[in-house]
Amino acid sequence: MRIGLCNEVLAGLPLARQCETAAQLGYDGLEIAPFTLSDTPERIGSAQAARIRATVESFGLVVTGLHWLLVKPEGLSLTSPDAALRERTAQVMERLVGLCAELGGAVLVHGSPRQRAIAEGDSHATALARLHEGLARAARAAARQGVIYCIEPLSPRETSLINTLADGARVVRAVNEPALKTMLDCSAAGLSETQDVPALIDQWLPTGLIGHVQLNDPNRRGPGQGAMRFAPILSALHRHGYAGAIGVEPFDYLPDGPGCAAFAAGYLRGLREALGC
Repeated sequence: MRIGLCNEVLAGLPLARQCETAAQLGYDGLEIAPFTLSDTPERIGSAQAARIRATVESFGLVVTGLHWLLVKPEGLSLTSPDAALRERTAQVMERLVGLCAELGGAVLVHGSPRQRAIAEGDSHATALARLHEGLARAARAAARQGVIYCIEPLSPRETSLINTLADGARVVRAVNEPALKTMLDCSAAGLSETQDVPALIDQWLPTGLIGHVQLNDPNRRGPGQGAMRFAPILSALHRHGYAGAIGVEPFDYLPDGPGCAAFAAGYLRGLREALGC
């Protein structure tokens, strides 16, 4: 299992410094939030994407994928009653799929809770149907590019659309596009699920519906900086032959971004070595 660092943890640094720091800490790659590259990431062309990829790979890293997809440009929504806005959002998603492929990434993680909010006066079913439509378009684009598009279950604190792996699985099955999967975010799972994370892995990983895993504690800090135990989580992933990347995605950086990244890298590499994965 490759360990990727979600690059917004180091977003105060230029990309080359992010890569240098991540490589020195022992990460295998970066999971990139497009808003850290540009306020209009959908306008990043192939030549600029090639330069970004070359920068990352010059430090011995890879781009494992993209996440936090719809932060920029501002004002996007897949669930808005405004059909033109939904179309604009779908176009951005399709371009980000292409960007992921050009950067060498394998997976896109669709979290973006504000951009899937239920509009005032709309029902849950109406918003969910609009979300299905947008995800289907993104998944078809992902299939053309040879990457996977994942809808991320998030806690009810963030969204009322898709809170559990079961919710995510229902969406994947309803949309019925091979390149669409759900994913496991440990922090969200710790706040939303009734089972612990190893049990969720045992239940859902064999279904083939999980396309990615992000590691973080329910307290929003890095893995190992809270009560959640990650040795059983890595053990369960190893037991089921998970071969994808695992993304380190804290939100509360203690003591700071580089310090949090360093702690997580040492902690996870030690667990990976002990477990032989």
